[in-house]
Amino acid sequence: MINIKYMINKETIETNKSDDNIEIIINNAENNRFKVYINAKNDIKLISAINSLDIKLDKSSKYFLNGYQSWTDTDESYFNTIEKTSQRGWLYYKDKDITKNRHDPLNKKFAFDRYGDLLIYNYSRKRLHGYDLFYIKGEHEFFSYNINYKSSFLIYEIIKHKKIANAIADIRDYKLSKGETLILFDYMYFDSYEEGIKSFNECFNTSNNKLLGYTSWYNYYQNINEEIILRDLEALDDRFNLFQIDDGYETFVGDWLDIDKNKFPNGLGEIVDKIHKKGYKAGIWLAPFVAEEKSRLFKERKDLFKKDRFGNPIKCGGNWSGFYVLDILNPDVIKYITSVLNYYIDLGFDFFKLDFLYAISLPEYSKYTRAMITNYGYSFLREVLKNKLILGCGAYLFSSYKQFDYLRIGPDVSLKFDDVFFMKNAHRERISTRVTLKNTIFRNIFNSHLFLNDPDVFLLRDDNIWLSNKQKESLLMINSLFGSVLMTSDNIKNYDDNKKELLNKALNIFNNAKDVSFVKNKNIIAIKYNLDDNEYIFEYNTKKGVIKWIKQA
Repeated sequence: MINIKYMINKETIETNKSDDNIEIIINNAENNRFKVYINAKNDIKLISAINSLDIKLDKSSKYFLNGYQSWTDTDESYFNTIEKTSQRGWLYYKDKDITKNRHDPLNKKFAFDRYGDLLIYNYSRKRLHGYDLFYIKGEHEFFSYNINYKSSFLIYEIIKHKKIANAIADIRDYKLSKGETLILFDYMYFDSYEEGIKSFNECFNTSNNKLLGYTSWYNYYQNINEEIILRDLEALDDRFNLFQIDDGYETFVGDWLDIDKNKFPNGLGEIVDKIHKKGYKAGIWLAPFVAEEKSRLFKERKDLFKKDRFGNPIKCGGNWSGFYVLDILNPDVIKYITSVLNYYIDLGFDFFKLDFLYAISLPEYSKYTRAMITNYGYSFLREVLKNKLILGCGAYLFSSYKQFDYLRIGPDVSLKFDDVFFMKNAHRERISTRVTLKNTIFRNIFNSHLFLNDPDVFLLRDDNIWLSNKQKESLLMINSLFGSVLMTSDNIKNYDDNKKELLNKALNIFNNAKDVSFVKNKNIIAIKYNLDDNEYIFEYNTKKGVIKWIKQA
C-alpha cells in the first residue's frame, strides 16, 4: 500500500491514489521489481512517500539494515535490538520527547547529530531502520535493494510492536513543479536470500586490484613531518603497492594549497618521486567538501559555504576546530575544488582518499533530494580525477557505485578496542575497533560489487596502542579475509619475528583465501574459509574482540 504526503498552498494532503494534484503510476511489469512514478499536476512540495512491504517478521530471524554512511554501525540485528542513538549518554528518541540534546551545549559545540541521520530519520525504540539494502535470514527470508539510488535513498524500516516493515523514499521537502515527474520507488525484492544476493551481484559489479599499503594517520595523526614520512617509507618492502600521506601536511583543513612549510620544508613533490622510485602508488588524503573554522578559506570566503535558513554556515561536526560544508552548487566552489585536485594530480599523486563526504548532503536544496546532490558531488569528483584511484570515506554507499574504486565500510579503528569512555555515547559514527570489525564482516556483501571494501588499518606495533595482542590478531585476520584494501600505520621495520610471521600469514589469506563465509549466533560469529586446499574455521567474539580457532590445517 502506497502512502504519499505532500503540501500545496500551505495545505497538507495525504493520499494513496491519484488526485487533482498528483498522478501515481505503479509499474510492476518486471518480476521482483517495484517501481512508482509521480506526475505533478500542480506545484507541490513532497513530505513523505511510504510503501508497505508484504513480509513476515519474527523474533528468531536476523535482520540486516545497512547503516547511513561509511562509519555508521552495521550488523545483522535481532528483532528486539534497540538502535543506539545516544549523545553523551542520553537516548535521543523522539517518541520519548527527549529533544534537549539539540540544545545541549556540547552537541552545539561538536555537532554530534550531524555525522549520522539523527536530523533525517525519526528514531524510536519501537523501530529499526537502514538504507538501500535489507535482508532477513531465518524462517521467513527476504532480500531487497534500491536501484533508484541516484534519485532517492531508500530507507527500510521495521516497526517492531506492529510486526510490519516499510520502504520509505527519502524525498522530504523536494519541490516538484507542475508537469514534472519523479521516480519515488525503484527497488528489487525477493522472498529468498539466495535469489536476492544473486540478483544484487549481477546488478552491481566492479573490479580493481587489491591494495596493500601504508597510511600515516593511525600512529601520528596530524603530527607528521617529512622525516617521519620518509622514514616509514623506507621501512616498507616490495610486497606493498601504496604509500598514503594522511591529514597533517596542510596548514588547516580546507586550505589544501597551503602545505605546512614547518613540517614539509621541501613540499610534497620530492616525496612523491621517492614513493614512485620504490614502485608504490602515491596517495594523498583530502576532505574536498569541507573546511574548518580556523582555515583561511572559512575566514576569508564565507560566500563559498552553504548557509541554513537563518544565514549561518552549516556545521558538519566537531573535528579540528569545527568544520563546515561548501556549497557544491556555487560555481566558485567547483572552481576551487577543481584547482585543488588538479594541484595534487600535477604533483604526481595516483591515489586520492577523499573523506567526510557525507557533508555534501546535510544542506537542503529544494530542487535536489539528498541522493541527487550526493550523486552530483561524487560524479564531479570522478570527472575531475578521471582515471586516478579514489577511496571514498564517510560516504554514502550506493552513491559511491562507479564513482569510487574503494570505499571505507566502517568507522575509524581506535587504539583502544571500543575507544575512550567519553566517546561511547557520542554518535553512531564514532571511532571504534569493535564496531568497525563488525562492519567489515557484515558489509562484505558490497565487496567487488558496489566497490572494493576498505576495512581500515591493522596495527601490530607495541607502542602507542592499547589493543591486546589477541585483538590485534583479530583485526589483522578479519581485515585480510573480508577486505580488498589492507593498510597499516606501523613502522614495520620494528616488527619482531612473531609479528613478521603473523603478517606473512595474513598476506597469504589476503591474496589467496576463497569461499569466505560467516554465521552469526548472538555475540559469536563463526567464520570459514578455504586456503591452499584446506578449510579453516574460527569463532570471533564481538564483545571481547578475540578469535578462537576451531579448525586449522
